[in-house]
Amino acid sequence: MSIRFTEGDEIPTDVVGFTEELFRMAIRDLRGVVSALRAGQAAEVKVAKAAIRDLRAIGMDLVRERANVEALRKQVAGAVGAGTEHDLDAARDEIGRRLAVLRASRGD
Repeated sequence: MSIRFTEGDEIPTDVVGFTEELFRMAIRDLRGVVSALRAGQAAEVKVAKAAIRDLRAIGMDLVRERANVEALRKQVAGAVGAGTEHDLDAARDEIGRRLAVLRASRGD
């Protein structure tokens, strides 16, 4: 048996947003169960325990996903300048051209 939280075969691209929505849904469910318990419906105790377990698990997933996103941001930020290579031969040629222009302007 498999449970699908999305339509189709797509994986949600916004995993943090998806996890936050699951967290909000679990909170709503827990509030409903707590209201039922306060109204004297003792049969809701098992549901309340399950809702608390789900909320805890989803909360841990949310924290983990946020940490993954932050780690990815740091990784991407660190790799920004890593792919650029300096062409020293071209730089040397450019310096030579500029020096030649300066010498020519002085009359050397």
